[in-house]
Amino acid sequence: MRGLEEGTEALMRVGHDAKEHVSHAWDGFINFAARDNVLEIALGLIIAQAFTRVVNSFVSDIVLPIVSLLPFLNRNMDEKFAVLSKGPHYHEDTGYNTLEQARGDGALVLAYGAFLETVLNFLGLSLTLYTLAQLYMGFSHHKIIRPQVKCKYCQRWIAKKALRCVNCSSWQDGREDLQGSGVQAQA
Repeated sequence: MRGLEEGTEALMRVGHDAKEHVSHAWDGFINFAARDNVLEIALGLIIAQAFTRVVNSFVSDIVLPIVSLLPFLNRNMDEKFAVLSKGPHYHEDTGYNTLEQARGDGALVLAYGAFLETVLNFLGLSLTLYTLAQLYMGFSHHKIIRPQVKCKYCQRWIAKKALRCVNCSSWQDGREDLQGSGVQAQA
């Protein structure tokens, strides 16, 4: 049976090609995943998550209770909210005691205390990371924070010490302006 043998050979070829593609893709994935920089990024993400928890706890458990002691605040900052639309069980005399109570009743609330807490968490984390980067640069003499300026021609950010823009390849010392004015003067 000539047709059956040709079909079997074609199937074997397709199976062999598929096996080679899968093997090649798997080898590529292993090479990618086992690189040093991927492992460093994974380790960095784990450390960053733990670090974020520490900063969030610092803001929530230490900074905000101290801020809540101010005379015009009578509760924790994360419990400060304004009722925009009342729920069905709203009492005019007592209102809502907690944010959870208001949300549970279906009221529309503006939780500005929780937003302020999130902003303080962000600022605390940003300032701490900036300080750590400055300390690292002081000890290692390796620049990880590089000053940048906008290219005056394409308005994209480039390194401050760059002679030419990496985006539009214009000279940053003003040569193009001088050459352009010289050409106009000769014409």
